[in-house]
Amino acid sequence: MGGAESKPLSPPSRPSPPSPPPSPPKPPPEYAAPWRTTPWEDREHLKKTLMEFQLSNPNVKYVRILVIGDVGAGKSSFINSVNSAFQERITTEALADNAAAPIARSFTKIYRTFNIRSGQSVLPFVFNDIMGLEAGESGAQPDDIVKALKGLLKEGYKFNPANPVSDGDEGFRCDPEVHEQTFCLVYIMAADSVSRKNPEVIKKMVDIRKKASELDIPQVIIMTRVDEICPLVKGNVRKIYTSKKIKTKMEECSILIGVPMSHIFPVKNYHEEIDTASDIDVLLLRALTQIVQIANDKLRNVQ
Repeated sequence: MGGAESKPLSPPSRPSPPSPPPSPPKPPPEYAAPWRTTPWEDREHLKKTLMEFQLSNPNVKYVRILVIGDVGAGKSSFINSVNSAFQERITTEALADNAAAPIARSFTKIYRTFNIRSGQSVLPFVFNDIMGLEAGESGAQPDDIVKALKGLLKEGYKFNPANPVSDGDEGFRCDPEVHEQTFCLVYIMAADSVSRKNPEVIKKMVDIRKKASELDIPQVIIMTRVDEICPLVKGNVRKIYTSKKIKTKMEECSILIGVPMSHIFPVKNYHEEIDTASDIDVLLLRALTQIVQIANDKLRNVQ
């Protein structure tokens, strides 16, 4: 007797593998609130305070601030940007080179003093620009920078990396007056190159820091090019103290050089702008206020 054909049994169904857990959300790129306060609406007050600043020694017309850093960090651009904030127009008295040039070489060759002016008034602080630091025997040598701190370099001294200035040379000043000495040393560090800075350049900076500390000279870091590493800041400069990336770069600067976070100031230099902007000015003026105040404290201590 024929029966119905039996159907083959289906293999038992296997349970689907569990779905992988969802990736954790990326941490937000900014803090909920700024970790350092900034008087964004007080540009005119900051300018007025600096214009009317009274030095602790009435016999000294200005305090001298020495600006150092590696090639392309923005030393000359920082000086120009500060001057621009007071002039309310873009100035280029301190000639600056293109930091993106294929071959980075220091554009500054001469030791020169730059006054800061507001209208016809000359303000009670001056900047000295110096040849950029480079690896090896190129660029400014720490010996020359230490001599500049002591006021031993004459105006117009031409840097010679192979032969730092010494007693008896034309560019050497034997007996500097108080106003010819440095009262604050400012390191300019570009935020977009902190993590890949040449170890030889870092060593030079650390050696200079040790010498400056022995001379009891206060020191500050100005961190430039902040808009190049953080899209938040590029879109809105007021995000500078809510940006986690900016704070991380500041911490890197502090570890590399040994300057405390309270003496590190991120700014944006004027670079491609043709007009000044209030928020950029406020960052520059706020940093300058701190520099001038600690320089003046040093001046008070040498009386």
